[in-house]
Amino acid sequence: MRITYVVHILAGILVVCSGYVALYATKGATVHRKAGMVFGFAMLTTAVFGMVIAVVRGVAPAINVPAALLTSYLVITSLHTIRPVATESRWLDIGALLVALAVTLASLTFAVEAFANGGTRKGMPASPFVMFGVAGLLAGVGDVRMLRSGCLQRAFRLARHLWRMCFALFIAAISFFIGQAQVFPKPIRILPLLALPVVLVLVTMFYWLWRIRVKRSFRGLVGVSAPLGSTT
Repeated sequence: MRITYVVHILAGILVVCSGYVALYATKGATVHRKAGMVFGFAMLTTAVFGMVIAVVRGVAPAINVPAALLTSYLVITSLHTIRPVATESRWLDIGALLVALAVTLASLTFAVEAFANGGTRKGMPASPFVMFGVAGLLAGVGDVRMLRSGCLQRAFRLARHLWRMCFALFIAAISFFIGQAQVFPKPIRILPLLALPVVLVLVTMFYWLWRIRVKRSFRGLVGVSAPLGSTT
């Protein structure tokens, strides 16, 4: 299990580094694409190994297993979204939807149990269960929408790719900066300071969603189009 821990930790560090590079690099540029791919594979690695640790060692499996499944699902569907739609990919989309529904059902069930028990479930607060449940539900609704339409427009595909990768980074950032606060030097082990990188992920995500959805909608009204991946 020692190797499992080492791989999980190293992959987690790579996730944080590559994730923030991809988040703030010029969208569609080489740095963004390469950092995004590194983030995707590193995220899948740390999620899988983290889930193994949670199951084998019993390290808060009710939290860590849904978190690993959700982040893996978000990364896979996000990367799949920016690739050309193929007929055989429908089965992947359906399988991803089932994962989202399973995470949603399990997380919201645990959340209800936590609220019924005074706000905690086996020592874990209700808030992470609610977060994973709501995120899984929103992602599942997006999957149903895509399956019904067959093909999303460019702006919707970019938005789908963006928020899923950002939310996966958000989960990783919480796990690193808040969940592992004890590894930081004591002088900077201040909650508002450690929470700043986590909040920045959400702020940046909403900014880019605004850029993609609102600005592109305006361009569509005036008859101006922009290439995929353009940020201007």
